[in-house]
Amino acid sequence: MRILIQRVSRASVTVGGERVAAIGRGYLALVGVTHDDTAAAAGKLAAKTARLRVFEDDAGLMNLALADVGGEVLAVSQFTLYADARRGNRPSFTEAARPAQGEAVYAAFVDALRAQGVPVQTGIFGAHMRVELVNDGPVTILLEA
Repeated sequence: MRILIQRVSRASVTVGGERVAAIGRGYLALVGVTHDDTAAAAGKLAAKTARLRVFEDDAGLMNLALADVGGEVLAVSQFTLYADARRGNRPSFTEAARPAQGEAVYAAFVDALRAQGVPVQTGIFGAHMRVELVNDGPVTILLEA
């Protein structure tokens, strides 16, 4: 499982011209699932995401987590995190989980974040989404399980 975390001052998702989710300060979490990922792995990465300290404290050091700053998460499924473009020019997605498994593990990640007390908005699994964000920093971190 791969979670690409982008610290944002705001982010939103639009599907078919309609805004379906939006957050203020927090993380845009792009969530990729592979074949052997489980709800347990999703739970571990959700806990890591909730506790990740990448917001500045009064001294300008990255010491604060989401809860410390009243942050939110916009979680967006992204099977392309498992793209393999080492050969040729057309990426292979064979390492990405099939849609049913991907959706279940993605949902487990979202549920685990909410269980940690994190406010979470989501995109729509499998939809063509337009994601807008204002990257803060920029700070981008890849978490893997």
